[in-house]
Amino acid sequence: MQQKITPKQVVLLVSLPGFMLLGMAPAAYLSQRNLPQEVNVLNAPSVQVEKYVPDLLTQEGEMIGVPVQLLIPKIGIRTGVIPVGTTLEGEMEVPERPDEVAWFHYGPRPGEIGSAVLAGHFGWKNNIPAVFDNLHKLREGDEIFVVDEDDTVITFVVREIRMYDKDESSFDVFVSNDGKAHLNLITCSGDWNVAERSRPQRLVVFTDRQ
Repeated sequence: MQQKITPKQVVLLVSLPGFMLLGMAPAAYLSQRNLPQEVNVLNAPSVQVEKYVPDLLTQEGEMIGVPVQLLIPKIGIRTGVIPVGTTLEGEMEVPERPDEVAWFHYGPRPGEIGSAVLAGHFGWKNNIPAVFDNLHKLREGDEIFVVDEDDTVITFVVREIRMYDKDESSFDVFVSNDGKAHLNLITCSGDWNVAERSRPQRLVVFTDRQ
């Protein structure tokens, strides 16, 4: 059941000195929901998806809006969310800026049944802070909040944190069949490989809707 909490209450949790205060992302949303047969998102801060058909049902027929803001009090994140799809090469698009979070709009919206996916950068160039630099500090039980275009706050709780190799197929990041709503956060991990212009691992935080 959705927790009774307002956007104002959540903002108070992440408005302490030193916390990130980032702008809201556009609420534009591309309604197309069909994925190609295979999507390679390993070069993004994410993992591989294969033959994914999202289940777009919601709890008791409730309406879920487009996500526009992500708040994680534990690590001081308050940032906008932008919708992304895939590149011509079949890779998941990533945010252009280090302070943005990308929502994979071919999948469920956060709060819909299934696994919604958000990706953000880790370790930006010239030591510029990136939005998911501290994602690894989350632990089981930590709360994550998503605000949608209607100012509805949806609460998720961290269930598990996993590390994947860059070339590892991780179908379960994008697909769930338990009839519940999940939100999975993805970023890169490991030392920067100059030749490959990438990092060797992907950190995934699995969460469940509260």
